Amino acid sequence: MSQSLRRFLDDDARRLGFSAVGVALAAENAAAASGLDDFIAAGHHGTMGWMPETAERRRSVPALWSDARTVIALGLNYGPSGDALANLARPQIGNISVYARHRDYHDVVKGKLKELAGRLIARARQSGLGEHDARVFVDTAPLMEKPMGQAAGLGWQGKHTNLVSRDYGSWLFLGSILTTLELSPDVPGRDACGSCRACQDACPTNAFPAPYKLDARRCISYLTIETKAVVPRTMRPAMGNRIYGCDDCLAVCPWNKFAAEAREAKLRAREDLMAPPLEELLALDDAAFRALFSGSPVKRAGRDKFVSNCLIAAGNSGAARLVPAVEALLVDEAPLVRAMAVWALARLSPASALERRASALHSEEDEIVRSEWHALETEG
Repeated sequence: MSQSLRRFLDDDARRLGFSAVGVALAAENAAAASGLDDFIAAGHHGTMGWMPETAERRRSVPALWSDARTVIALGLNYGPSGDALANLARPQIGNISVYARHRDYHDVVKGKLKELAGRLIARARQSGLGEHDARVFVDTAPLMEKPMGQAAGLGWQGKHTNLVSRDYGSWLFLGSILTTLELSPDVPGRDACGSCRACQDACPTNAFPAPYKLDARRCISYLTIETKAVVPRTMRPAMGNRIYGCDDCLAVCPWNKFAAEAREAKLRAREDLMAPPLEELLALDDAAFRALFSGSPVKRAGRDKFVSNCLIAAGNSGAARLVPAVEALLVDEAPLVRAMAVWALARLSPASALERRASALHSEEDEIVRSEWHALETEG
């Protein structure tokens, strides 16, 4: 394949705002496939049933699309403007992960990928290379983007299992183009974590059973976004005020010293999502939730899950002024919200919770709420 086509790819990717671009063969990655198998066998995927269901296609690019010859891996920097962990010292506000404080990255990255893929195929045709095809992916297909990013030379999969770049640290959104074009592969990224274990030591819930291994069931991102199950009581205190995702393992990576603030305007944080007061978030009904998070990845959680996360944060805040907002949610329509309201009230005002307990026991029929009331009675 001509070098001019590769130069076109690199130049056009940069023009569209991509921070990094690399090429790998569309082949099975045996090491990554083995790691996926181990992850699922250990049950570390938790309630994410779609992982074992799609494992066969996820293990191999050819299994997803047999005609693909090349993987083009791209990264888009979303580095924060300041300290990503600063909000953790402010318990009365909700901390939203850096990646979710702006427009949904799926939409932003996918639009750029489609434009790049279309222009690349057209350029190949103009160069006399015949008809080719390309497909674009952003986190929504059974592809292992991080191992592919490493294979394409964007960086390496660090001990926190995320991709680390020498130029952008841990702040890269990944997207992929699979194509029937044959491009020369780049040199794979080399692991440069060394003896560092900052990411593992920073995890508030001990979600890393070993370097390069994640138990999603203990990960705050999983607990606040992926699973609809009740967060285990033992995990709630460690969540602090993290109401959507967690940045701790990413933010402490020493390679972030080379990171820069996101240049893409759509990926710069919205002012109202930088440090939203818990009191305001607890008052959200479904319509207000949808309005506030329109165009945001936070909408994926849904109002009930999100407000239940905010109740856990309220319970961890120690802020007595949040008691009225919490008490109002004891009669919310969603059982998950009612259950977390019980827990939060017990943390903020045990006496008030025990008073409410007496009148609620016999009228409450949902098991997850009953369980919280019983726990309160036992601990009280």
